[in-house]
Amino acid sequence: MPEGTVQQVATGYYVYGVVPADHPGAPSLRGIDDAEVEYVEHEDLAAAVAAVALERPPGRRAELMAHSAVLDALAAAGPVVPVQFGSVLEDVDSVVDDLLARHHDRFSRLLDRLRGTRQFTLRATYVQDVVLAEVVASRPDIAELRRRTRDLPEGAVHPDLVRLGELVSGALEAKRGDDVADLMEVVRSVALAEADRGGGGVAHLLDVALLVEDARVSELEARLETLAEAVHERIHLELRGPMAPFDFVEEDRWV
Repeated sequence: MPEGTVQQVATGYYVYGVVPADHPGAPSLRGIDDAEVEYVEHEDLAAAVAAVALERPPGRRAELMAHSAVLDALAAAGPVVPVQFGSVLEDVDSVVDDLLARHHDRFSRLLDRLRGTRQFTLRATYVQDVVLAEVVASRPDIAELRRRTRDLPEGAVHPDLVRLGELVSGALEAKRGDDVADLMEVVRSVALAEADRGGGGVAHLLDVALLVEDARVSELEARLETLAEAVHERIHLELRGPMAPFDFVEEDRWV
């Protein structure tokens, strides 16, 4: 490079999500690299974007958090269809032609469905010692195996230990099914839709996304507060949100 020449950095548009063109947005919204979020419109849609260096694709945890923060702020102000983390287009024409125009009808359907709603996530975990004690108390065969294996050395391999693990796992799975049914009975009458987010481990009970109408958010919170008081000795409940509706859009890579 000749001396004194300034190297030009190629930039494109990082895409956060798609909103209605009349979406109020969020004031002074900044995302990855502290770049200001702007809007590219096409007909009744707009893409929330920000300038980004094409040579440095996002991928760090801080960037993922910034991506989510922008979408959560947009969701707090109105409907938004999140676009997958790391989606970058070269220029405004690409945003219009390859994103908004190409997928116009599907974006419109999703935004209509999401209008007037919020996503929350409900996580439930067992108080492990309490629930394991319930299993032992309700199953004499498990209690007997537990008594017989109590004094075995730590790390020992013994058929009774294997059998004990199998029985406890099966009993927990049955208990988990009953408890999940009870929890979901409380929220299903309030939520428009649900999406299981998976999870595992002895303490795991439930991790579910809920799509809730704005007018019923207070009702959901009140129901869960009452439920939490009733089950707190054996189950911990955590409600998070509102947040962007990641779990209620089609799992396509739009870009």
